[in-house]
Amino acid sequence: MTVFSTESFADHEQVVFISDDRVQLRAIIAVHDTTLGSALGGCRMYPYADEASALRDVLRLSRGMTFKAAAAGLRLGGGKAVIIGDPHKDKTPELLRAMGVAIDRLGGRYITAEDVGTTVADFAWVREGTRHVVGLPEELGGTGDPSPTTALGVYHGIVAGVAHRLDRDLRGLTVAVQGLGNVGWSLCRLLVDAGARLVVSDIDAALARKVSAEFDAQVVDPDAIYAAQADVFAPCAMGAIVNDQTLPRMKFRVIAGGANNQLARDEHGKQLRDREILYAPDFVINAGGLIRVASERDGFDPAGVDLQVEAIGARLRRIFELSDRTSAPTQAAAMQLAQERLSGGNASNSTRVERVA
Repeated sequence: MTVFSTESFADHEQVVFISDDRVQLRAIIAVHDTTLGSALGGCRMYPYADEASALRDVLRLSRGMTFKAAAAGLRLGGGKAVIIGDPHKDKTPELLRAMGVAIDRLGGRYITAEDVGTTVADFAWVREGTRHVVGLPEELGGTGDPSPTTALGVYHGIVAGVAHRLDRDLRGLTVAVQGLGNVGWSLCRLLVDAGARLVVSDIDAALARKVSAEFDAQVVDPDAIYAAQADVFAPCAMGAIVNDQTLPRMKFRVIAGGANNQLARDEHGKQLRDREILYAPDFVINAGGLIRVASERDGFDPAGVDLQVEAIGARLRRIFELSDRTSAPTQAAAMQLAQERLSGGNASNSTRVERVA
């Protein structure tokens, strides 16, 4: 397995491989960029097919966190952690505590939080190994589940996208929601309250049926969601769902959802623009949860967090307008704005170190 020559390496500052046979822990922490501050990003637990898949995922995700924090105006860098294993079978308090110890060895360069395969409750165990953790349960002084706040940011992004592309609100529109976990479920509620109709899919058929009963949604098979008759597509599951196979099937006017790394390759952003599908860059629209958990470090202010999350819509409108002026894909326009902030970052906040692996 290679690291430095991996396509997704993208000048990461630090990549750490963790092994603890005592608790069967195999994990990777990737710190992409600390120009603006300590790297913050979730800890994902997933049964990756192999180590190369885990490395590729953590590198892509940590890079995305750099731009997410920069675009959101936070004094934070980008990082991510992945634990290789099945969260339903392999996750134990001992493993989580050991992961906390591994994170603590980085001395605050990386701050962890909840992600796919981990829960807010899990981080009570991680907290026993490190203080460099946010998104803790409320009884431990944290802000609890960040998913509703992520969903709220996605909702504001959908409103902005629909207004820009269709010049209207959500009443009477159809939104196809892929992935009905905590973010997807909360988003469905917000959309229905705004007068939208839903088409939904999830690999968990029972969960899809529950959403259908709760929100009067049409359920389609997971593979059928890409060709759904809908105005908006809101992917809220795994990444790389805009790809060579799915993109030709899409007839949506707007793609705006909570999943990370929605474009399989950067060129798919241009293809979406060529097809006149407005894309809300994922690292901008799904920053609500990051904004919420980051607030724990300075004292949680719910009203202030909600204002920051609402600003996601205004930020996307600026990106859409820049894309229109320059004919650049919206992903490229968003990256330009984030890079400008990184270039102007105060390097005294942190020290870039030699990459290690």
